[in-house]
Amino acid sequence: MNKNKFGKKGWTPERIGNLKGKTYIITGTTSGTGFEAARILLSKGAKVVMLNRNPKKSEDTLTTLKQELGNDIEVSNILMDLAELASVKKAAEEVLNTVLKIDALICNAAIAQVPKQTLTVDGFESQLGVNHYANFLLQGLLYLRIEESKGRIIVVGSEGYKMGIKTIQFDDMNWNQNYSPNGVYSQSKLAQIMCVYELQDRLQKAGKTNVKIYACHPGASATSLIKTSGSLMTRFVWQIMKLTPMVQSARKGAFPELMCATEPNLDQKGFYGPTGRNYWTGPVGECKLESHAKDKAVAEKLWKVSENATGFKWNL
Repeated sequence: MNKNKFGKKGWTPERIGNLKGKTYIITGTTSGTGFEAARILLSKGAKVVMLNRNPKKSEDTLTTLKQELGNDIEVSNILMDLAELASVKKAAEEVLNTVLKIDALICNAAIAQVPKQTLTVDGFESQLGVNHYANFLLQGLLYLRIEESKGRIIVVGSEGYKMGIKTIQFDDMNWNQNYSPNGVYSQSKLAQIMCVYELQDRLQKAGKTNVKIYACHPGASATSLIKTSGSLMTRFVWQIMKLTPMVQSARKGAFPELMCATEPNLDQKGFYGPTGRNYWTGPVGECKLESHAKDKAVAEKLWKVSENATGFKWNL
């Protein structure tokens, strides 16, 4: 790996200047990295629109942020459940009606290690449905506003993308035959990451240079992701790991997505996150991306499958 271009400590939020007049949309901000990202952006003067599915938790989050940062911060919430495409469409419509510019859409929310095969209301395997299809649709629906704003799309992937099969299981996207919590999580994250670089290629081909698309990962961060959807055993192991140096704080886990949302002249071809051992913790910078995540033929097929599944055709 090349030396970290941000120095020994890697990228940190100290590099972010005044964000007055900038607007960021973040999914999944009631806890973990999403909450920390929202908090840091607001502390720099940005306007933040949160997309969350739980009304009570969303209200509590707004209260917490205002108590900490003052009542005059510009923060609001739009209800959206990534497990329902109708909810994603409704939320996107509300964003387009109320948010005049989008400097970055940060696709942060995810579910992980769902113990047994569960389907969304649209009939998708839940991890693929929530982590990939819903985000694919959300990006597409908000794309024109992001383009007008010369904004960015940030997809929070995971190093888990390399823990499963090294391609997309097109013949059984719902994993009816061989469901495994980790295997399918890995698949959903691989799908997310592949579509980042596929979208870059498509925009370049169409001569559209106003939007930048980035992929990053939070490393191993102390968030509630496993707690909310993992099996009992997974949760137990994770609780133990959180007490070791192998896991970093949720605040640090937010650095990669913040970097991708704010750092000028960041190379889109990179994959960003903690650069320490196994890419779990350490200074934030560019990480090596395994070649299977950039398999062009698979990415093109995945794009078509995703358009069919979501009923949304990107007009590029």
